[in-house]
Amino acid sequence: MKNSDLKIQHQCPQCGAPATLLESDRLFSCGYCRVKSYLLTRGFSQYHLPHKTPDDRELIYFPYWRFKGMLFSCLADRTHETFIDTSHQACSSPCFPVSLGLRSQALPLECISPETRGFFISPQISFKKVMTIFNRRFTRDLVPPLLHQAHIGETISLIYAPYYTNPGLVDAVLNQPLPTRTHPFRREDFPGGTPSARFQFIPAMCPNCGWDLTGSRDAQVLKCAHCHSLWQPGPNGFSSVPCVHVPTQLQAPLYLPFWRIQADVDGIDLNSYADLVRLANLPKVVQKDWEATAFRFWAPAFKVRPRVFLRLMHVMTTAQPPKKLEPSVPQHHCLTANLPVREAIETLRVNIAGLIKPKERLAEWLPHIGIKPRKALLVYLPFEERPHELVHSALNLAVNKNQLSLAWNL
Repeated sequence: MKNSDLKIQHQCPQCGAPATLLESDRLFSCGYCRVKSYLLTRGFSQYHLPHKTPDDRELIYFPYWRFKGMLFSCLADRTHETFIDTSHQACSSPCFPVSLGLRSQALPLECISPETRGFFISPQISFKKVMTIFNRRFTRDLVPPLLHQAHIGETISLIYAPYYTNPGLVDAVLNQPLPTRTHPFRREDFPGGTPSARFQFIPAMCPNCGWDLTGSRDAQVLKCAHCHSLWQPGPNGFSSVPCVHVPTQLQAPLYLPFWRIQADVDGIDLNSYADLVRLANLPKVVQKDWEATAFRFWAPAFKVRPRVFLRLMHVMTTAQPPKKLEPSVPQHHCLTANLPVREAIETLRVNIAGLIKPKERLAEWLPHIGIKPRKALLVYLPFEERPHELVHSALNLAVNKNQLSLAWNL
């Protein structure tokens, strides 16, 4: 798979050594001082492309919104899924290209700091408006009505492309003039300045015992191997993550993480497992005790291709795995949770859209359904590792290992 993850130039917050991270990287271990840090961003990240501008020219940076993630579109008869990696002008101007093309994937980017010289044109188009353009572009061939759309596992960034005048606009990446355009560029027509930095590094240390936290580079939930606790990053540092696992007799299982979400649903009856059987028209006879068995939404806590993600979400939600859960982190090998709970919450309406049977009811019911998430729990389920698949026999569920190995690029 082609690498679409941006390469970002950083510095170690402890010793100042240079480091190149991928856009999805969060956990950073310095190769010089060996200190582990976690990268936090406020809202969206801001970067600029490298350039070859002569010293006597003023740099002019033009902004682009960039989105990467899964797009799920609920139609009257199905849910369409696709993966998006695209960019668009954050300030409408005929003087500059409409998008960055492949430059953001091909070139290492640099973080913006107060010391970055140049004039940064301020974004004039909100990301929400640009996202509407993206949605329309990637769903134009779908048959209406479009009942709902959700963006899962999204990465949003603002990337500045460098230019200078000589006297017309010159692409500072290649040091080549832009094609002659009907609208001449005038710097005074654009508001701007130097944007503020939107990232910080925090020590990757367990708040409970001070031990180093571990996980993959893109982890959204980190593990302390000393006190066996889980932690997720936030604006105020790390907070504890409630976690359980399903015990197993397998000799060497691989545990996959899932978010189990409790939510209040209005507009339809979906409070119990019996309600689920009736809503999804499952081939089962409703048992009396099912009326008292609470319904929970399920979603993968790891990134995987959109079609596989959708299948796992629906299989887990309709299966409602057993209640025999141990309130601890499993001691066996676990796949890192790299999809935060806030993204899993975005799947709830998509999940319901896949449950409603027959589909003739979907267009009538879905727009009137209200969902209010209440609490979430990280659940680790054991899978048997086979040569090409991970298998959960009780759920009749298999996950291709290649799908997981290629998911780092999502």
